[in-house]
Amino acid sequence: MRRLVALIRKESLQILRDPSSILIAFVLPAILLFIFGYGVNLDSNRMRIGLVLEDSAPDIASLATAFGNSGFFDLRVGRDRREFEEDLVAGRLRGIVVIPRDFTAKGAKRGGQASLQVISDGSEPNIAFFVQNYAQGVLQVWMRHQNEDYGAQIQEPMRVEPRFWYNEELKSRNFLIPGSIAVTMTLIGTLLTALVIAREWERGTMEALMATPVTIFEILLGKLIPYFLLGLGSMTVCWLAATLWYEVPFRGSFFALMAATSCFLLTALGQGLLISSFSKNQFLASQLALMSAFLPALMLSGFVFEIASMVPVVRGVSYIVAARYFVSSLQTLFLTGDIWPLFIRAMLAMLLISAVFFIFTAKKTVKRLDA
Repeated sequence: MRRLVALIRKESLQILRDPSSILIAFVLPAILLFIFGYGVNLDSNRMRIGLVLEDSAPDIASLATAFGNSGFFDLRVGRDRREFEEDLVAGRLRGIVVIPRDFTAKGAKRGGQASLQVISDGSEPNIAFFVQNYAQGVLQVWMRHQNEDYGAQIQEPMRVEPRFWYNEELKSRNFLIPGSIAVTMTLIGTLLTALVIAREWERGTMEALMATPVTIFEILLGKLIPYFLLGLGSMTVCWLAATLWYEVPFRGSFFALMAATSCFLLTALGQGLLISSFSKNQFLASQLALMSAFLPALMLSGFVFEIASMVPVVRGVSYIVAARYFVSSLQTLFLTGDIWPLFIRAMLAMLLISAVFFIFTAKKTVKRLDA
């Protein structure tokens, strides 16, 4: 125990003396959360569209006003769709909404159904989907107001009143920020320990450590505990930034957050230790951490890309990526609350992955200078 405490004290002093660890633990999360919070946004508001008014009936002016006041569109109004085709091809407009000549005539018939034409750029399917649905929503609201206020005969075939659970405002930031925290913690946890043993070899202090009576278990534990506590501090900073700065709702408990984070940090730190045991160069260790931890966490965790839509082989690989379980746990904590059956399954999976990393690290890290 005295040897272990001495190793922990030595590594803690090294953290305080070396600004790189502080930068990785507290400055890097702030930068990454800023990029993810403001750079990654799946919501499309104020899209530039052209509105073509082929129908000149008096009520059409109110429909054009409804499009302008919707809050979703930055509107340009014209009388011919050919006025906007060049701008749509050049990307200056996201879509063209055409109110056809027979719009009022069809809507006035008994059982008639008025419709719009929406033209959008199919090379950007997400934007095209938003333009279509926003235009449909504006039309349905306008039809409802016409029926209620003026007794118009435009038929509205169905009224849909959706109800959304957990993310009532449908803000993509509310589920992207928890996912970005998981990706950020993956990079931080892996980098913190990936540079540890490699730095010891570069500075020549590993030889002195090998000459002491400490065991491999004590070496690994002495390096793990300080960075584990540093990782928990980094998670606290991320949680404060998410709830106070980005105003993401947090419906779970702080205890559950720390429990899930602890299991995940064991995985990330264990992976970093394994990398550092293979590489005796800090630059190579950092590159391996980026390729083996950050990229899989970004692509295979469900943070941006839906896992269910991946091909079966890639979907199977995602089960060995610890960030997959951490992303779902954080999104549940922030948007839903404490769902312990889900947390327990995720934490057991992360502990199993971390055990594999530590077993390989212990076998690789031996007290020989030629290892």
